[in-house]
Amino acid sequence: MQRRSFILTTLALTSYGKFTIGCKAPKHISGKIVGASASVGHMVRDMKFDEPSTVEYKDIVIIGGGVSGLSAGRLLNLKGFSNFSILDLEQKMGGNAVYGSNPTSAYPWGAHYIPIPNNDLKEYLHFLQDVGVITGIDAEGLPIYNEYYLCFDPQDRLYINGKWQEGLVPHYGVPEEEKKQISHFLELMDSFRHKKGRDGKDAFAIPVDTSSKDEAFTTLDKTTMKAWMISQGFTSDYLHWYVDYCTRDDFGANHVVVSAWAGIHYFASRKGIGNNAAHYDVLTWPAGNGWLVTQLQKGLDDKLHPNALVVSIKRAGVQVWIDYLDVATGKLHRIQCKQCIVAVPQFVAGRLLHDPQRTKLVQDTYQYTPWMVANLTVSGMEERSGAPLSWDNVIYGSDSLGYVNATHELIQQHVSKKNITYYWPLTSTSVSEARKKAQQLTHQDWAQLIIADLKKVHPNIEAAIEEVNVMIWGHAMVQPIPGIVHGGIREKLCASIDDKIHFAHTDLAGVSIFEEGFYQGLIAAKKVINHLVSSL
Repeated sequence: MQRRSFILTTLALTSYGKFTIGCKAPKHISGKIVGASASVGHMVRDMKFDEPSTVEYKDIVIIGGGVSGLSAGRLLNLKGFSNFSILDLEQKMGGNAVYGSNPTSAYPWGAHYIPIPNNDLKEYLHFLQDVGVITGIDAEGLPIYNEYYLCFDPQDRLYINGKWQEGLVPHYGVPEEEKKQISHFLELMDSFRHKKGRDGKDAFAIPVDTSSKDEAFTTLDKTTMKAWMISQGFTSDYLHWYVDYCTRDDFGANHVVVSAWAGIHYFASRKGIGNNAAHYDVLTWPAGNGWLVTQLQKGLDDKLHPNALVVSIKRAGVQVWIDYLDVATGKLHRIQCKQCIVAVPQFVAGRLLHDPQRTKLVQDTYQYTPWMVANLTVSGMEERSGAPLSWDNVIYGSDSLGYVNATHELIQQHVSKKNITYYWPLTSTSVSEARKKAQQLTHQDWAQLIIADLKKVHPNIEAAIEEVNVMIWGHAMVQPIPGIVHGGIREKLCASIDDKIHFAHTDLAGVSIFEEGFYQGLIAAKKVINHLVSSL
């Protein structure tokens, strides 16, 4: 994806405001607004519940079936701990890596790829080897990646100055002086990739908590990426657009609000290499990261409880009591357990714990970006000149992030229809305003907005679309604004309660990427295992 463009360029160098709703979407375009269950989730905030109708006992309860919760469950299962349940509000586990499908192919509803992992992430690499993403280890100790899962060429393109260019770093029609500035910026980012702090740690690492605490780098968390770029003399509009695109893509936030530390981490944290892959390569599937969460669930079927709305977590002597509503039946149930992992966003955790101090701390410091993701079934799209249809297709200057061709990774490429997944982080207004407006728009409104954007690059898109399904993620990911990563708040929110209630979620890392969710789950599960073993 964009990291590939960044590295290849480096090596070679060695809103709503913009869209207006006009006429109605054509009648031939079917579809609807699907998931996530925001209205059901709001019941935790808005309703009071009676006493549970049933009580059962478990050693461990995991609340939240996203990457962190499933990762924790997988490790517990591997270590022989079987008496646990994973509760999740939605009908399908996976969090923002959930996926859908139709007769053409599977398609992502959120996260859709993983970069080549850093080689020091042993548990993560073992997981990928267990599920066949890594097919072996060569004589040099380098992973050999499954060629079917490495993103096929052509990988990405950008529509800019009236033409599709290969890669996402702007170069077509860019003035020479601005090209030089872009080159200098990319060289500087690459130098950060190799820097270490006085403590011997990588300046920018994954997970973020393994990064250097050297103040020379952590001070970058006190200012925004845009402000830092300007202070360094980077003024090119093309460069600022590109960096803003990158931060919106990974963090769901503009570079004017993302911390400089997080912005540089985006470019400098990837260091992995394989026998047949470089650190700019990506791994992807038609289902996106939905394929990975399916792998995380293997062996856990009898422990997964979807449609379970947790309404309360409380300490009761040596136990933790979890009350949850069976959404299908409307009945309230209680699980009494020894250990609990809360693998949900922190604004939800505070409500479930009935902890006003925690809730206020999150409300005062955290911002969660709403997203709109749409999956379109299309056939016969007209193309502008330049680079051909790629896996990732981005439009310069658009409020959207463009679209991913979900059918790009199919072995059988002669398909009459395509599924394309269109991404739009709603960043042109405050998060609360954007969230409110997103909930007010109809399916037809969204279809019109998507058509208006894609018509710039596919003139016949209106006729080419057969179906548009839309998902609104009200709180898709936390924004790594200044002070989130190195300001001390994460340490407060990560702290376990009485060695019985533990927390795991990407918002505790400040960066919403698959590896962070995976390791958040592992860390919480290890805490649980240590406490259960020590109590024997």
